[in-house]
This record gives sequence, C-alpha cells and structure tokens, in this order.
Amino acid sequence: MELTPKMQEALERASRIVAESKHLVALGGAGMSAESGIPTYRGPGGLWTRIGEPDPRRFQNFAADPKGWWERTLERDREAPESPDQAQFRNSMQNAKPNAGHYALVDLERMGKLQWVITQNVDNLHRAAGTKNITEIHGNRHLLRCMGCNHRIPREEFEIDPHYLPPRCPQCGGVIKGDGVMFGEPIPPDSLAMCVKQANRCDAMLVLGTSGTVYPAAGFPLHAMRRGAQVIEVNPYPTPISEMVDMALRGPTGELLPLVVSRVRELLDQRSGSNS
Repeated sequence: MELTPKMQEALERASRIVAESKHLVALGGAGMSAESGIPTYRGPGGLWTRIGEPDPRRFQNFAADPKGWWERTLERDREAPESPDQAQFRNSMQNAKPNAGHYALVDLERMGKLQWVITQNVDNLHRAAGTKNITEIHGNRHLLRCMGCNHRIPREEFEIDPHYLPPRCPQCGGVIKGDGVMFGEPIPPDSLAMCVKQANRCDAMLVLGTSGTVYPAAGFPLHAMRRGAQVIEVNPYPTPISEMVDMALRGPTGELLPLVVSRVRELLDQRSGSNS
C-alpha cells in the first residue's frame, strides 16, 4: 500500500510506542483471519449472515444432555450433507495459512517485545505461525476441552468411541466437548483469568482487526486505557474505540504490522548501538 506522509508519521509513532513498551499485549480479531481467506461470521458475506446464527441456547442444550448432543453430532457428521456455504467455510478454515500479520507478531515475540497474544479466532493460525504465548479466548477448533478441569487435548490425539458417550477427560473424568466456545457458554475461567491478567499488566496494547463489539474481549483495550496503557489500533475500518486510542493505523494488519516490526527492529538496533 502507498504510504502518505500522515500514515508514515502514524507508523513512526506506533513503532516507537512498541519499541519503548515494557509489556506489550496484542488482541486479534476476525480481520486477521479474513486476510488469510477465512470468511467472517457476521456482516456482508458472513457465514451467519447467509445461513443464520447458531441456536443461542446451544451450550445449555449441551450441558443438559451431553450424551445426546454427542450422539446427534456424530450422526450428523456421518450422514447429513453440508450446505454449500458450510462446505465453503469449512474448506477455507482447513486450507487457511498464517499471513504476514501473524508472522509479524511472531517476530515481535522473538525480539522480546511482545509478551502475550489474545485472539478471538479459533482457527489456530497464530500457533501455526509460531506464537508461543497465547490465549484463544473463544477456543481452538483443533482442540477438545474438559468441562471439569479445562484440560485441552488435540482432536487428532483423542479417539471418540460412539459406544461410550459423552467422552471423558483422561485426567479427571469430566465431560469432554470441543474447545470452541458455544453460544451461551461462559468463557473458560482459565482463559478469562489470563486475559484479565495481561490487560492488567500491559503498558501497551495492539488491537488488530477486531470490530471491538464482542465482549468480554472488547473490554480489554478499554481496561488497559483506563490503567494508562497506550493502545494502537490496526484496522481498515473505524471501530468504537478508534477515537480513544493513542494511534489508529488504517489498513490491513498483514501490510502494516510488518512495517511496524521493521521500524521497531531499527529502533532497537539504534538503542543497542548507542549503549555499546
């Protein structure tokens, strides 16, 4: 993208905030996944816009009868044909690869500047890119989770026996469900606690490709700002927090974050050279 003088100035200010931060946290949303070809859920062309939103009592139905829920799910997976929209969404999730924005966060983590990533996405792309310190607040589509102890297990490593449902946790015997947070399901307490901890600790936060409308994640930048942290938003579109942040960069994360990383590296090299 062509950088105007105003955008160059904004990138410089954002880079300096990142370079000078002591505890930087990134909050990522659906916009980062969309840059990898995964359709959003809501909005024009979104999956739920086309086929309708899931049952808002989905988690309550699961909790009331987990055995029946698993039986219906396994039967549907075996027999029920997918709609074209569902098949397109599933294929896009399976075929998606991390983009330059994901790798830029990995670079910041390896440089010692990014302490934690909070993502609202379930697609596993941050992990695939190499991010180590991460909380997937809405879960991970590749994992199963125990409702009792929150132990998480890769799906491919856990065999579900249709004769013994619901599946049980190998650690505590609790009921197993998919790690993705269902409609009506509380955020897993261990995930929420880590997000709050990071929002409390950070002195700077990157808010990346998120609409800022889905809570509790939308509250983390506001909480950070109230504590005095500097907040940088990277998004092609304005959001409810755009007028409040310290710096708003208008454009895709996959294009702008690598520019920030490059400049941060220069600033850190200059600082290291002046101290030697």
